[in-house]
Parts: sequence; structure tokens; C-alpha cells
Amino acid sequence: MSHSQVPGWTHGSRPDHLFRRFAFQSYGQTRAFLDELARLSEKLGVTVQNIGFGTQHVNVTIAAVGETLTEQDRALAERLGEIATAQPSPCPCRLPW
Repeated sequence: MSHSQVPGWTHGSRPDHLFRRFAFQSYGQTRAFLDELARLSEKLGVTVQNIGFGTQHVNVTIAAVGETLTEQDRALAERLGEIATAQPSPCPCRLPW
């Protein structure tokens, strides 16, 4: 596995970046994921360059600011993947964290 690859994410170049589409069962789950994405990106100091979303999906692109992705970029991607793949909570409006 390349240093920039993160399981579940598509790695691209020019610029070095990671992309993933997350699907949810409800807008409440989508919103909760977006809130957690904002919290984590602030905590890790990562600016997510592109976030697109609809009622039940979120597209995320984490692009390198310099030549390559940083450890913080990969940490954010890994954490978002963990959150999105966690077992759904009994309430369809919240993700379990």
C-alpha cells in the first residue's frame, strides 16, 4: 500500500488527494457526520478542500496543501472511515460516537 493510501478511499494525484463518498440512511445521519467532520478537521488542523453533500450522502476530498498528504490528512480520512462504517445506532438520526 502506498504511503498516501487509506483503506476505503480513492487516492489520486496532481494534487495528491484522497476521495470518498459516504452514504447514509437519513439526513440526520448526514448532518451528524458533517458536524463530526468539522470537529475532527479543526482538531487535527486539516482543511478539507472539497465537501459536497445531499440529503443522504457526503463526498469528501482531502487534498495535499504541499506536495504530499500529511499524517494529519490520513488520520482524518481514517477516522471518518471508522465513523461512517460503525454500526448504526438505534436512532436513525445519530451516528454512534
